[in-house]
Amino acid sequence: MTTTTPETKTFQTEIRQLLDILVHSLYTDREIFLRELISNASDALHRVKFEMLTNQDVFDPGAELAIRISGDPDANTITISDSGIGMTRDELIQNLGTIAHSGAAAFVQSLQEGAQPVDQIGQFGVGFYSVFMVADSVKVTSRSYRPDESAWAWTASGENSYTLEPAEKAGRGTTIEIRLKEDAKEFAEAHRLRAIIHKYSDFVSFPIYLGD
Repeated sequence: MTTTTPETKTFQTEIRQLLDILVHSLYTDREIFLRELISNASDALHRVKFEMLTNQDVFDPGAELAIRISGDPDANTITISDSGIGMTRDELIQNLGTIAHSGAAAFVQSLQEGAQPVDQIGQFGVGFYSVFMVADSVKVTSRSYRPDESAWAWTASGENSYTLEPAEKAGRGTTIEIRLKEDAKEFAEAHRLRAIIHKYSDFVSFPIYLGD
């Protein structure tokens, strides 16, 4: 039975340590957050494409396999959407609340010691959290490819906890809404987003649309 009241959960210790580093970071290459989110979206699209080869019951089968990115300078937000595999409530907890990669804890420790460049973050399965270098808050709304699953929203502001609640989402996949820090407003500008996408999109085999 689902609850309509947002439930609050605490991040795993390693994630809390990582967030503390990233939220207060002075890294100059903060744009890598978009590379990591595009990479995650691409992975989700590959996974649902593979699933559809053998599964006739994938939800929203007609959705174009694509990534959509838009910035709103007035609202100081960025939205990144994909029509990929999506996540259930439990998968949101597993993927965004805990760290499964065996090398992640060591990576966090080396970051704390200043011995590891932050741009290696994606190799340890924690690339998503780089968004907190630029974000005041992040909302992830996802709907799984499984037809019997509904949508869920995951929200965090780089503190020690996150919230989960049922959400409305018509199509399959994941939408990430980023409310930017005051000193990260540049990333909501279309020309800045376009430059970063061009820089990091060579590895992506799905279309990336910029704008509404």
